[in-house]
Amino acid sequence: MRRTAHKQKTTRHRGAGQLRIIGGQLRGRKLAIADVPGLRPTTDRVRETVFNWLQFELAEQRCLDLFAGTGALGLEALSRGAAEVILLEQNRVAADLLQQHATTLNPVCHGQAQVQQTDALKWLQQATPQPFNVVFVDPPFRSNLAGPACALLEQQRWLADDALVYLETEKEWPLEVPANWQLQREKIAGQVAFRLFAVTAQGANT
Repeated sequence: MRRTAHKQKTTRHRGAGQLRIIGGQLRGRKLAIADVPGLRPTTDRVRETVFNWLQFELAEQRCLDLFAGTGALGLEALSRGAAEVILLEQNRVAADLLQQHATTLNPVCHGQAQVQQTDALKWLQQATPQPFNVVFVDPPFRSNLAGPACALLEQQRWLADDALVYLETEKEWPLEVPANWQLQREKIAGQVAFRLFAVTAQGANT
C-alpha cells in the first residue's frame, strides 16, 4: 500500500484502477482499487522482490497487514498459502472494497482473509489473542506511523517467536525499530525503502 498522509475522503467511489496478484494460487487475478486520494498499491517490482524474500515463509502462517490500503501485500500473502491474513484499513471506502475481495477470494483459497475497518495503532493496543508469524507494515508516506506501529507490535507481544516483519517507508526514515529486530534484507526503489526484519526470541520478554 502506498498513500499520502492527507485526510481521506469517505464517500463511496466506483474504483481507481486494478491490482494484479503476481504469484501463488490467485496469480494473474485482477482486483479493483478503491478510489481514495493517494491510495496506490505497492508496485509489482517491489512486491516481486518482497515475496521472493518470503517465498518459503508464508505457508500455513498467520499474517497481519497493518495499513492494508489496496490489499496488495495481504492478499498476495493469501494467494501464496498463508492460513490467515488480517487486513486493517481505516478508510471506510477502501475497507469495504477489501471486504468484497475477501468474500470473493476466501472460498477459492487455502487460507482466509479477514478485513477490519479500524485505526491500526489503536487496534495494536488491545490484548493479543494470538501472535502473528509475518507482519506487513506499510503506512502512508511521511505519516510518522511506522515507528509507533513497530513499537506496539513488540510491546503488546503481537509477534510470534522468529516472526518476520516487512517494513516499507520513505528512504530517509530513521529506522526506528526495536533492538531485537535484525535486518535481513534491504532495498531502495526511488523514494521508497523496503526492509525485512527477523524478530529474535528475546522480544517475547521485552
